Amino acid sequence: MSSPTDIFEQASKFLKEGKKVALCTIVEKIGSGPAEKGTKILVTEDGETVGTIGGGNFERGVREGALKAIKEGKSKSLRFALYGGARKDEVDTGMWCGGTTTVFIDVIEPKSKLVIVGSGHIALPTYRMADLLGFKITVVDDERGTLTKDRFPNAKRIYHVDFRKALKETSVDEHTYVAIVHGEPKHDLAALRHFVREKPAYLGLLGSKRKIIKLMEILKKEGVPRATIKRIHAPIGVDIGAEIPEEIAVSIAAELVKERRTP
Repeated sequence: MSSPTDIFEQASKFLKEGKKVALCTIVEKIGSGPAEKGTKILVTEDGETVGTIGGGNFERGVREGALKAIKEGKSKSLRFALYGGARKDEVDTGMWCGGTTTVFIDVIEPKSKLVIVGSGHIALPTYRMADLLGFKITVVDDERGTLTKDRFPNAKRIYHVDFRKALKETSVDEHTYVAIVHGEPKHDLAALRHFVREKPAYLGLLGSKRKIIKLMEILKKEGVPRATIKRIHAPIGVDIGAEIPEEIAVSIAAELVKERRTP
């Protein structure tokens, strides 16, 4: 049986790996039941568990409830009937222990990662908005003059005079959001070529309709699947009629939040 310390350590490990988890704790026990108040079990988004909360149908019910809560992105309390029946507000376990047990399912999500490609006049307010929203941010560019600690104090900064090498040093996974806001067509194309292979959770590109059409045509000619190209958010951001950099940053931030909150 895992101790609470083991469970918390594993939760931290899973979160660092970008996995959502649910920490399930017995908060009330009336009558007989398979585990005592305070007992915990950890459930990951892919169904892995750490610890035990009593086993049998009760634990299976808690696991199912946790997976549903993770999918919905909402913490909740569930009361489990252990007396051979269940009211409308209870989960029937089919067990005959003789009581009820309430479990609080606390959904914990990893800090979303955002890669901002570019460090210029659009990148800066985008960084500021994303920082306020709690993203773990990496800014990548080949322009040392704008990619500074003063401009991006809470971000990891990846600089290389060879832009493609800077991109290769960027860590991306299926939980990472990528915003290409560099502006130079050759840089935007290099970033697109790199990140369509990485398959991030979100890939957005800033640019005019004409530039976007041209870049997408290049990707098609290079054999990038049509379905992959359709997943690129271009132009990036929610259409709010944005014109100045700060407004564009708001539109980008709004789209990032929308994507993050959509199951």
